[in-house]
Amino acid sequence: MGYYIVKIFISALLIVAISEIAKRHSALAALLAALPVTTLLAFIWMYLETGKTEPIAALSGQVFWLVIPSLALFLSLPVFLSRGWGFWPSLLASCALTSGTYLLMLPLLHRLGIAL
Repeated sequence: MGYYIVKIFISALLIVAISEIAKRHSALAALLAALPVTTLLAFIWMYLETGKTEPIAALSGQVFWLVIPSLALFLSLPVFLSRGWGFWPSLLASCALTSGTYLLMLPLLHRLGIAL
């Protein structure tokens, strides 16, 4: 149980740190947020728990393909906000657009023989 508390604490600490840094230095926070910290933590936790590298290799490949549609969020959110949309409508529309790109990407990956 203590191990899970440590995992939760470290993961939450990174999120809080990035949001606090963003208040002062948005570029530094963007850099930290862009780093695949969450994925790296998942790799580390998986390896520590199983000692196996095969699931980590599979996850790494799957994450690569699923990062592509997630870029829709980062492209659309600033566009909506700069056009005067409020934060919540912009976030909702960006999430909807991102969901749509996932719905388009998943069948495409399947047709290309890329297993997820």
